[in-house]
Amino acid sequence: MRALVVTGPGRAEVADLEPPVAAPGQVVVDVERVGVCGTDVELFTGEMSYLHSGHAWYPLRPGHEWCGVVTALGEGVDPRWLGRRVTGDTQLGCGRCRLCGDGLHHVCPDRAEIGIRKGFPGALAERLAVPAWALHALPETIDATMGALVEPGGNALRAVRGAALQSGDRLLVLGTGTIGLLVALLARARGAQVHLMGRDEPALLLARDLGFAGAWTRASLPSLPWDAVVDASNAADLPALALDLVRPAGRVVYIGLAGSPSRIDTRDLVFRDVTAVGVLSGSAGLAGTIEAYADGSVDARPLVAATVGLDDAAGVLAGHRPAGAGPGPKIHIDPRR
Repeated sequence: MRALVVTGPGRAEVADLEPPVAAPGQVVVDVERVGVCGTDVELFTGEMSYLHSGHAWYPLRPGHEWCGVVTALGEGVDPRWLGRRVTGDTQLGCGRCRLCGDGLHHVCPDRAEIGIRKGFPGALAERLAVPAWALHALPETIDATMGALVEPGGNALRAVRGAALQSGDRLLVLGTGTIGLLVALLARARGAQVHLMGRDEPALLLARDLGFAGAWTRASLPSLPWDAVVDASNAADLPALALDLVRPAGRVVYIGLAGSPSRIDTRDLVFRDVTAVGVLSGSAGLAGTIEAYADGSVDARPLVAATVGLDDAAGVLAGHRPAGAGPGPKIHIDPRR
């Protein structure tokens, strides 16, 4: 089987490896599509924090935004999974601790993460072994492009839920990357008035193409009462700006991660009675994202700029944009190519 292996900072190659075998409780998936995200890029460059904390190491096999078809079952797996199109949870808790018992496996201290943590092989490969309990079935109305957007969509949906929006509430999303745009699409589908703030005018073009007339730069942002603000950026100064912008007794949701420490003044949080919410992982949002994609209330396909083969994956991780790519922020890999 062909798979992408990152051998060190800035080094990756497609290798021929033994295909996975489904252990008890696992399935093997023939991978159809994989999204490349910022975490994959940081694993490639060596900047990802897990590489410095001992939670990840080289060589590693990335890829955690995926979909495919179940082609083999391990002992004890429901035979109805065979032949199903699926995606899956990235976060694989130990299943023994109190957090896992409370349904919070995504913050289990002993968790593995597909393609990211504890050496669990990722989906940038022709085949992937994954626990059956982590699977989510995909209906036929969700194609491969949308299927590989379920994982980032799950993160975005959790951010929308964290904002606790009512129909007609005014939401400001900071950042127009994949997560920011997915937050906007999912919040709009729930009846919110959605505005976005991007770093410059070119960064706002796709948002406007998606029908968001309220797309602003920092300089042009109107002074409005924002019921909630979601920071989906990677800028260290925007968490504090989010707190400055939200109305009293509003909610701020932090889902973006900066490369350097970001700080807020908790006195502002307290004196204005603001609720701050942090979001890690899409685990609890995967099923709801599949529903939103399947019923047509959210079409995220314009976010994908190009789909290339596995041989081009290392170049994508290195920051090369494929020739003819569209305006979207997301690049997909088809390992079958």
